Amino acid sequence: MARFCSWLAFSALLLAVVYQGGRTTILAQGIAALSIVVLFLHAVLTLGVIRAGAFLAICLTVTFAIENLGVATGFPFGAYEFLVAPDLPHVGAIPVIVGPLYFGIGYPAWIIACLLLGTDVGGPANRRELAFTPVVAAFTLTQWDVVMDPASATIGRAWAWFESGGYFGVPLSNFFGWFLTTWLFFQGFALFAYRDRGRRQSIRRSPAFLAVPVLLYAASALCHLLPLLDPDTAVVDAGGRFWSSADIRETAAIMALFTMLPVAVVALMKLAGMADPLGAETVRADRPTHFPAS
Repeated sequence: MARFCSWLAFSALLLAVVYQGGRTTILAQGIAALSIVVLFLHAVLTLGVIRAGAFLAICLTVTFAIENLGVATGFPFGAYEFLVAPDLPHVGAIPVIVGPLYFGIGYPAWIIACLLLGTDVGGPANRRELAFTPVVAAFTLTQWDVVMDPASATIGRAWAWFESGGYFGVPLSNFFGWFLTTWLFFQGFALFAYRDRGRRQSIRRSPAFLAVPVLLYAASALCHLLPLLDPDTAVVDAGGRFWSSADIRETAAIMALFTMLPVAVVALMKLAGMADPLGAETVRADRPTHFPAS
């Protein structure tokens, strides 16, 4: 009964993300905060307290440092500033919610990368995994920004690009910056976990449990479908260029359906291949686990 109630509550969270996740409203921010809490608890249960804490700490340290560098100098993202949550506390020039948002999509991206490569979710076991897993995770996370950034910057007015850019006001430099930032914190965690690989843990998790962050990642892709029903309006970016909100929404939906969603589906297929019909198989988080090739 407890398991049923847990999955029922999680299903409600997924529906809430799909319903509001593509927007920048107060409700959407609350749903994002709840999702981040759920994902951190999942990380603790999956990675253990030490590695989950390290993942969060490295993520927050790297992202706040580089975001502050970006606002101050324009490197590596381009010239921009945050407009969202001006009344919330800031870490330097960055709203305090920004770092946790990186974690909220970064942790699912890490799990997905491990599933795609057939590596241990608890961390790399050899130098090949140490090099490859952060790269795949960084691509997985950056494609989320490719999907959501134009609408958030123009329709949602969460941040502003002063010099505009060709992708509905967002410059190409932003995505290079995202890849660099996310690769750095994934690589930092991978190095920490690799050096800590001698520590044995007794954590075991079922494929169904590992599906939780993957499903939240998929929901963050599907949330860009409902905004397609919004009326078309003319929006202007900080550089003074006008865009069609309908074009922005449609592009976001196309990108989500053919980048984020396929990655999530392949990861779920990997998990489905690990479980027997009764869901008896489990994944051990203290040693490398190799998944069936797709």
